[in-house]
Amino acid sequence: MNPSDSPLKKEVVRPKPISGWPEYLPAEQRAAQQMLDTVRRSFELYGFTPIETPAVERLEVLLAKGGDTDKEMYTLKRLDPEAEGGDATLGLHYDLTVPFARYVAQNHGQLTFPFKRYQMQPCWRGERPQEGRFRQFLQCDLDVVAMDKLPLSFDSEVPLIVWDILKKLEIGPFDFRLANRKITEGYLRGLGLEGPLAPVTRWLDKLEKIGPDKVVAALQADGVGPAREALALAQIQTRDGSFADKVTALGVQHPLLDQGLQEMTEVLERLLAEGGPEFLVDLSVTRGLDYYTGSVYEVRWSEFPTLGSISAGGRYDDLAGSYTSQKLPGVGMSLGFTRIFSKLLSAKRLPNLRPTPTQVLVTWLEDSPRKSRQFAASLRARGIPAESYHEGGKLNKQLQYANRKSIPYVLFEADGEIKDMRSGIQQKLDLSSWVPDID
Repeated sequence: MNPSDSPLKKEVVRPKPISGWPEYLPAEQRAAQQMLDTVRRSFELYGFTPIETPAVERLEVLLAKGGDTDKEMYTLKRLDPEAEGGDATLGLHYDLTVPFARYVAQNHGQLTFPFKRYQMQPCWRGERPQEGRFRQFLQCDLDVVAMDKLPLSFDSEVPLIVWDILKKLEIGPFDFRLANRKITEGYLRGLGLEGPLAPVTRWLDKLEKIGPDKVVAALQADGVGPAREALALAQIQTRDGSFADKVTALGVQHPLLDQGLQEMTEVLERLLAEGGPEFLVDLSVTRGLDYYTGSVYEVRWSEFPTLGSISAGGRYDDLAGSYTSQKLPGVGMSLGFTRIFSKLLSAKRLPNLRPTPTQVLVTWLEDSPRKSRQFAASLRARGIPAESYHEGGKLNKQLQYANRKSIPYVLFEADGEIKDMRSGIQQKLDLSSWVPDID
């Protein structure tokens, strides 16, 4: 028998990347973790508390909101068709809002309101992978939810937190855009439009992408008579409170419009007092008109205008209406971490980090590893990341290991001398007080 025909031969499955499911090398993952630590610290600076929900939810929970989410949802079931005897009853969550709504509805009797939570977890959507879109992606969400009534002050606090985070991440210039659904809906109702407004707002939201003439043509094709009047609202952009005068000058009146202008003015005044003129009132931002009920936020990356929003959110009157009769208004934003990180990676904008956090490698040259491990333990006790080499052997092999992992220092367990692998300088130091110089 030819050895290659042996039934004992193991079949090798050749690994290859899976489109839409990102995976990073060690140095890249360390950069991602540093960024996530920055996000986490910022959330907690403002008093937000972490929660974590399961990767799966019951299908009736995921489908309760309606819409087209079922077309992109991954369901979960055993590979064995006979296991547990039936169809899938669980689905991977496609965002963090639905799990949060279910969580609050289920636990509201044990929570203190206003409840300020943040959540940093993967989500899954079965959409076509392309730039900025993934089948698995990490979201960083923060929300404030209250019982019955939520103070408007949170409508400025939430965007300030995200603005602060994006500054700390040093991604470069970004446009932080603000709008208010009540302005949009009140204005369109004041124009005499009846019925669902989503077909109108869908085109207004595309103003920057397709231009005013195509927006008007599309609205007219959909039977919207006051197309140019609707466009006039969407073209208003200001970085100060003058947006209210510009809207009023259009001559449209409606009680909901007045309420929206008052809310937007108050929110912007708070933002300008704390964050400066980097917030832009842009009344073409009409995302989520079927979901948001007041303030709306959208952040776009100035350097990469085709990437889509990197953060978005808004206010909603009833977070968990599909899961409880208790009215739970809230406001929140979601940071598209994977979208941001993947762009920094492809643009070679990540910090040049070592693939390991180890700062000191302790050699193992003697018969017993005890001394090597004691040295490493003493360094770790002082908060210095250290590892001892995993086997006794030639020094050159251990130095090569340190070089491959970009470990900056090697401690020789035989005599306690330390070598700086970057400069080549080797010297005897007092380990009880020595501090690594890590750039």
